[in-house]
Amino acid sequence: MEITEVRIKLMDDPNERLLGFCSITFDGWFVIRDLKIIQGSKGAFVAMPSRKLTDRCPRCGTKNHLRAHFCNECGVELEEDRAIKDGDGRAKLYADIAHPINSSCRDAIQRRVLESWEKEKILAKQPGYICTYDDYGEDRIAKLKTPTKTTRSGAMLRFDAPSVGVNIESASSDVNRPHHLDAPASPRVTAEHTWESGFDEGFGIGVR
Repeated sequence: MEITEVRIKLMDDPNERLLGFCSITFDGWFVIRDLKIIQGSKGAFVAMPSRKLTDRCPRCGTKNHLRAHFCNECGVELEEDRAIKDGDGRAKLYADIAHPINSSCRDAIQRRVLESWEKEKILAKQPGYICTYDDYGEDRIAKLKTPTKTTRSGAMLRFDAPSVGVNIESASSDVNRPHHLDAPASPRVTAEHTWESGFDEGFGIGVR
């Protein structure tokens, strides 16, 4: 079995211990993703993809990460030092999802990944560089949803920033037309109201 492809994603901050992510392909058939390249005290090394270990709350049975101080479900306080420790006394908080079963395989993977990482650093300095690592768009910035609130009668209150006015749109077919009220303090500030029975007292805008 041979490593036929390695894809590297470099991290932006050179001061961080996490130097990059990578994926490796075996024989052009099988891919393992999310290996981490980490700066250790003796140099860079490769960490296998892993998951957080959990245990169950004694009160409600919900799973919580071993470093959690409180249950995510019922809020009961949990013992902090409850993880199983290895022979060196270090808490075991993660478990590898995929990993080599002998040292020769681990050395071969680490050598190939670190070689590709060094080459990727050189490529990243060239004009027009494009990272080939596929992160499925996880670095994209999410769009904010416009806050809305619907009353019992079906009228929808929508807050559209940076508009100053309040816009109430009715979903009822019984309303013929909106009435416009101009605020006396400033003619530029207007509130559009669609009159309909069933509004709650104190109805207003809530920004989430």
